[in-house]
Amino acid sequence: MALAAGTAPQGSLTVAATTAVFTIGHVARMLGEDEDWLQELSIDMEPEDGRLHVYGGGEDGVTAFTRSGIEYLQEIIADQRAAVPAPPKPGSSQ
Repeated sequence: MALAAGTAPQGSLTVAATTAVFTIGHVARMLGEDEDWLQELSIDMEPEDGRLHVYGGGEDGVTAFTRSGIEYLQEIIADQRAAVPAPPKPGSSQ
């Protein structure tokens, strides 16, 4: 059934389409965090939270995040840092 552009059935939820995803390595560099630590922190995130698994980036694929997933991951990082000391950031002298 075709719908007219800009219309949605009554009571339906409209969600913005994902237009880009960012690999965990890219996100780690962008946030200045350790990639393995981010992987550990994000393991319980679901696709609805913005964490995806992308195949084709290597033999086993790669973890990637939507923009909202990065924001959610930053919240997890802040919560984790408030709860326990985090590993030093890559390149730090600690």
